[in-house]
Amino acid sequence: MGDRRTATFFVISDTTQTYNFIVALAFSQMFNLLCERADNVHGGRLPHHVRVLWDEAANTGQVPQLEKLVAVIRSREISLALLYQAQSQCKAIYKDNAETIFGNMDTMIFLGGRESTTIKEISENWLGKATISMQTEGRSRGQSESFSQNTQRLGRELMTPSELATMPGDRCILQLRGLPPFYSKKYDLKQHPNYKYTAEADKRNAFDLNSLVTRRMDKLNPNEHYTVYEVAVPDEAHMEEDEDILNYDDLDDPDTFV
Repeated sequence: MGDRRTATFFVISDTTQTYNFIVALAFSQMFNLLCERADNVHGGRLPHHVRVLWDEAANTGQVPQLEKLVAVIRSREISLALLYQAQSQCKAIYKDNAETIFGNMDTMIFLGGRESTTIKEISENWLGKATISMQTEGRSRGQSESFSQNTQRLGRELMTPSELATMPGDRCILQLRGLPPFYSKKYDLKQHPNYKYTAEADKRNAFDLNSLVTRRMDKLNPNEHYTVYEVAVPDEAHMEEDEDILNYDDLDDPDTFV
């Protein structure tokens, strides 16, 4: 990774969090090793840009010192895209460091949502206010009728929280560092030239993880040398709780272990 073009996928369950900590450790090690390799082997920059698309970031647990990593990986040809359903998910995991993580992101994209903290943050800090003209009219009737007209300039949120909550599903807001926000259409993925290779376009393109996972040992080669270790274990050996965790025979069935 970083030395040549490659793709690595972390596939986790979306209903149980049992093994999510492994993905968090993998991300932490990946960032550290890539930065060390960039500095020690490639003179500070990886020859191939590493783009990390971290979908469902709230479900993978906390990565240690992520607020520091996002500030230094860019100079090593590494970019990180965090995808959250709402900003409150990041704040729940990283507490006060969440603001540091957001501050190191050059690009923020709002695809829509109704979470109050997120839309309030976008309305007040992303979009700011615009100047509008308000015209008022007054009319009084009596013995002498009078008419008055007054024009005022006022400040108004570019988009109020209620307008953000009801934003059309085909629209998004893009905030680039140093530029005003863009209110834009979402890209239609079906128009992409590679859409035909997706499982949505053709079910035969679906990724079958189970076909790549096997727990059976390959057939032994009788001409190959092996090291054999003999271990004597009593028939009714007592196992501590920690040992049970390390001796699962089938990871898909936690109730079955050696």
